[in-house]
Amino acid sequence: MLPIGTYTSAHRNVPVSNMIVQSRPFGQRYAFVVVAVIFLCLLIAAGLRSAPAVMMLPLEESFGWRRDVVSLAAAIGIFLYGLTGPFAAALMERIGLRRTLLASLVVMSGSTALSLLMTEPWHLLLTWGVFSGVGSGAVATVLGATIVNRWFKTNRGLVMGLMSASAATGLLVFLPLLAALAQLGGWKPVAIAIAIATACLVPLVYLLVPERPASIGMVRYGADADDVPPVPPASQGNFLTHTLSTLRRAAGTRVFWYLFATFFICGFTTNGLVGTHLIAFCGDMGIGQVQAAGLLSLMGIFDLIGTTLSGWLTDRFDPRKLLGVYYGIRGLSLIYLPYSGFSSTSLIIFAVLYGLDWIATVPPTLRLSNEAFGDRSGPIVFGWIVAGHQVGAAAAAFFGGTMRELQGNYEVAFLIAGMTAIAAACISLLINTSRPAFEPEPQAA
Repeated sequence: MLPIGTYTSAHRNVPVSNMIVQSRPFGQRYAFVVVAVIFLCLLIAAGLRSAPAVMMLPLEESFGWRRDVVSLAAAIGIFLYGLTGPFAAALMERIGLRRTLLASLVVMSGSTALSLLMTEPWHLLLTWGVFSGVGSGAVATVLGATIVNRWFKTNRGLVMGLMSASAATGLLVFLPLLAALAQLGGWKPVAIAIAIATACLVPLVYLLVPERPASIGMVRYGADADDVPPVPPASQGNFLTHTLSTLRRAAGTRVFWYLFATFFICGFTTNGLVGTHLIAFCGDMGIGQVQAAGLLSLMGIFDLIGTTLSGWLTDRFDPRKLLGVYYGIRGLSLIYLPYSGFSSTSLIIFAVLYGLDWIATVPPTLRLSNEAFGDRSGPIVFGWIVAGHQVGAAAAAFFGGTMRELQGNYEVAFLIAGMTAIAAACISLLINTSRPAFEPEPQAA
């Protein structure tokens, strides 16, 4: 047990007199204030990543850019959004979560504002693809995982479910508004709204998100007073080297590839295809943008329910079986959509079935990752698994646009996505985390 007036750093006990401790209200419950701010950050990032879906038709009308061009920009953004994740997780440990998050928000806001000046397709690829992808990569699922591991000893599944649901809430809050802005004024009001919303997060993070519980003289929620969190290996040494070496070691295990494959399919079947192309698909079927965005919002409502419930279930039941059920329902929903007739009733049925498990796969996948790789290496390994999710999403974003240009419709793209989801349901049941996947790296003396 530590003597009164000290906290644990990476290598030593540091007297409180040698550090600045900022007091906060609510005691251990201040962790939920942090969760609320991070929820907002994830929500706005979800709005940014979903914006190309409502900008696709206005950009086509304004510049004459084909859908595969806009889809390529969305795909680049989604890919870098995922690829940045594991490096961001290590960077949060190396230079600090607050610095990493604040820098990312500035990049997100700046790149979105810069897109207002674009006139050529490569401008779109650079702003909404490269810069926004890298910036939003730190404001992603891996951020939620880092907050959960750093601030919570108990109730992790439930809290991760709540933060994962922020993506659904982003759809719920932003898409109807962004679609209305796009319908009234084209793509520029959409970019302005995202830039302003992102910039407003900077002071909130700066003022309300401490680096870790020890920074305000507390321990993790649900922990005893003498709790000492595990020291992440990324807090020492070269974070790039550690991030890549963690991938190398994890890639030597079967459980990593099962989790990577299922999350690749998760991305392929959610924000990659449905998030990017559902509004355009509805447009092809004679349904207006605002109405189609309302359909995504309805999914968001049910995903908010489903993902939060998934977090609760993950704390109590076998996460492999939960994943099997989630992916199975998702696959059947995607196969159903092209043959639904796109009536109001059929679309509501799709929105309910599909929406309930849009992001419900995140809490059980995080639990399996932590079980297999431990609290120290788990967040970085999970970052690489999330990268697989975004690679799948990027592939689907480009694949959907290409199939639409080649065939004139989205039918085959959605059928293929449905079949891959059913394959993911089968793979989920093969995951075995009964033994640690690898031993933690030794720490420097």
